[in-house]
Amino acid sequence: MDAPKPIGYWLKHLHNLLEKQFDATLADLGLGRRHWQILNTLARGEATRDELAAALAPFWTQGEPDLERVLEDVTARGWTRPGRSQRNLLALSDEGRAAHAHIAARVDATRAAVLKDLTPEQYAETVRILSVMAGNVEADLATR
Repeated sequence: MDAPKPIGYWLKHLHNLLEKQFDATLADLGLGRRHWQILNTLARGEATRDELAAALAPFWTQGEPDLERVLEDVTARGWTRPGRSQRNLLALSDEGRAAHAHIAARVDATRAAVLKDLTPEQYAETVRILSVMAGNVEADLATR
């Protein structure tokens, strides 16, 4: 009889599956998950390249195109423009807002598939528990 798999297995397995699912969701648009994350971050407001890099750093892994390359693609599509208040800020253009809305509908459908058969309370509790576990590991690492 197989022993139950530990949480580390399920976290890594789910992460890999989510990456594949996002790739499949956006592939026909020539986009990846990082494109979505840039659009979604800028949809919340103007940001500098450094702010984008900081916001997206937890999601970037070795071997992926870097932020500048993905941002160049997003910009080449006409989805960004200089920010209004400062020249070094980036914002979504009107085309970028339209692209974000179109892609958001797909992402929402993908998220609904992931969360199927879970109540909002179960999802919130799962996120809370993972947050506590992450905090516990961070605190333990800080003492070493």
